[in-house]
Amino acid sequence: MSSGEEPCYEITLLVRDNCLCLHLQRAARAVGRRFDQALRPLDLTNGQFSLLMSLNRPLPPKIGDVARLLAMDRTTLTANLKPLERRGLVEVAIDKADKRSRRLCLTPSGRELLAAAVPIWRGTHAAIEQVVAESGADRLRADLRALS
Repeated sequence: MSSGEEPCYEITLLVRDNCLCLHLQRAARAVGRRFDQALRPLDLTNGQFSLLMSLNRPLPPKIGDVARLLAMDRTTLTANLKPLERRGLVEVAIDKADKRSRRLCLTPSGRELLAAAVPIWRGTHAAIEQVVAESGADRLRADLRALS
C-alpha cells in the first residue's frame, strides 16, 4: 500500500499551498461562519437558512429532491430537519400520490422567519461578493458548480 517513506515537509507545503480541497474547505468554513454570525439574531445557522430556502417552492418538495439539491444524504437531511420541525418551521407530510414518499412543507412561521432572514442574507452575501469582486463572483460560482 505505502512506499514506507514518510512525506517530507516540502510535500506538506505543496498540499497547503495547492490543494483545492483544503482551500475549498477553508473558504466554506469562513463563509459559513460569516453567515452564522449574521443569522444568529434569528436563531438560524447558515445550513438551516439554506434548508428552509430549499423548501420555498410552489409545491412541497420530496425529501430526496432536497437532499440532492443540498448535496447531503437523506439521513443527514432528516437529522437537520428535526430542530426545524420542533420549532414549528417545517412539516413533514406523506405524499398523497406515493404513500412511501415524504414532502417537506414550510409552515407559516417558517415562511415568516425566512422572510426576516432574506435581508440579512442579502447584506452578508453582498459583502462577501465584494471580497471576490476582482476575480469575479460569477466565475467563482461557475467553477464551483463545475466541481459539484
